[in-house]
Amino acid sequence: MSALSLTAKDFASDQDVRWCPGCGDYAILNQMRKVCAKLEARRENTVFVSGIGCSSRFPYYMDTYGFHSIHGRAPAVATGVKIANPDLDVWMVTGDGDGLSIGGNHLMHVLRRNVNLKILLFNNRIYGLTKGQYSPTSEEGKKTNSSPMGSIDLPLSPVSVALSSEASFVARCIDIDKNLGEVLERAAAHKGSAFVEIYQDCNIFNHKAFEYATDRAVKEEHIIRLEHGKPLIFGKDRDKGIRLHDHKPEVVQLRSGIKEDDLLFHDEHDESLAFLLSRMSHPDFPEPMGVFYSIGDDCYEDLLTKQIQDAEAARGKADLNALFNSGDTYTIEA
Repeated sequence: MSALSLTAKDFASDQDVRWCPGCGDYAILNQMRKVCAKLEARRENTVFVSGIGCSSRFPYYMDTYGFHSIHGRAPAVATGVKIANPDLDVWMVTGDGDGLSIGGNHLMHVLRRNVNLKILLFNNRIYGLTKGQYSPTSEEGKKTNSSPMGSIDLPLSPVSVALSSEASFVARCIDIDKNLGEVLERAAAHKGSAFVEIYQDCNIFNHKAFEYATDRAVKEEHIIRLEHGKPLIFGKDRDKGIRLHDHKPEVVQLRSGIKEDDLLFHDEHDESLAFLLSRMSHPDFPEPMGVFYSIGDDCYEDLLTKQIQDAEAARGKADLNALFNSGDTYTIEA
């Protein structure tokens, strides 16, 4: 048995959890605590950074270090934490509003830099904390307080945004689905920016937004579980699949002259395939769940550390006091 012998309870803080009863955030929190215990994470070495929104209360409920930052700026704060102490395990928690609206630019750059952060984006397709306005992921035609006649905005796909931003690990899962823990473990093990979109139910302002993907009676018809090296098969009876036709995906019925070998096979290292999968959405297609894309690449903080070491080797260690008093100085006289 491990010397640590941690359980999920060891990662529960003494703070009362103040999400609405029935909120999908509870399921994510419980899985995160279980994963931290399973991975024997060191609480003193773990940091959760968040922005603003319901999801961003997350750091209060983990018995680790945490930083509740400002709206949309969690990527900047998390990057600073990781650069200042690269040995820390840094998780960033955000929502579809915080991460894709005011924080969209910050999210894009933290992903392209491949900072070694684990980024969880809770997507409930609504602004929950500010009482139900439409968000960047709300479906077209969504009627809310801020779009009483229906939203005319095209929604963003968080997975597509992450892939386009050059993230080195991109995944999607559902708050109450069995694969959430597995995906979180994969993200934790990844070296580089790991982006995980989590479909999360806001039972107050957007209840059952993802019912097609959570209802036990129908979900296996509406989602497709991604497995590296395996064909894209779905359905309660695993009798349907995805193949390419004229360079576009199409749903086909197996056992009607179409074999598994005729289908698309998932390859986590194929960025083009990952992006194609990210464009598949309900109701036209089953929505992919699992790891879309995963590659190894240099991390930002490692490259930065090497750059500093190279500069010191070439020029010697910097003396801040000497810099302040060198050249172009002036004196202010009364």
